[in-house]
Amino acid sequence: MDRTRRQHVLVLKIPPIVLVGFTATLMWLVSLAAPSFPLSIPAKNLCMGVLVSTGAIISGLGVASFRRAKTTVNPMKPESSCVLVDSGIYGLTRNPMYLGFCLGLLGWAVFLSNFFAFLLLPAFMLYMNRFQIEPEEKILAATFGQPFIDYKTKVRRWL
Repeated sequence: MDRTRRQHVLVLKIPPIVLVGFTATLMWLVSLAAPSFPLSIPAKNLCMGVLVSTGAIISGLGVASFRRAKTTVNPMKPESSCVLVDSGIYGLTRNPMYLGFCLGLLGWAVFLSNFFAFLLLPAFMLYMNRFQIEPEEKILAATFGQPFIDYKTKVRRWL
């Protein structure tokens, strides 16, 4: 299978919440496999709680904005979007749900306190950018045209 075909197989195919669970599990396994790389994090449980809670709130605000606009929250079918949501939390980040997931994983990495667990966060973000966000944005640009292009110039992808 050539590279283009392999990449296409991954585009919009894995539900982001499944990827979060997979990444969290990998982080845990890495921390078990490399126990000699611990990190000392002051107030570890408090930091984890703040990060996970903040992530859940940000993701929840994203879902609530979509529900209020009566558009799909299904990340596997962005072509089903009927409204361009660009207010509320979407005025701060184009991807609040994914940002929330990332903050939750960061909180999990803090809890695990293992150097290698933190290294999986950039991998998660790179995967999300390439195989979820970029394809979504192409579909949204085709669906909403110039208003989406204008929105992209005003609001950053993550923060």
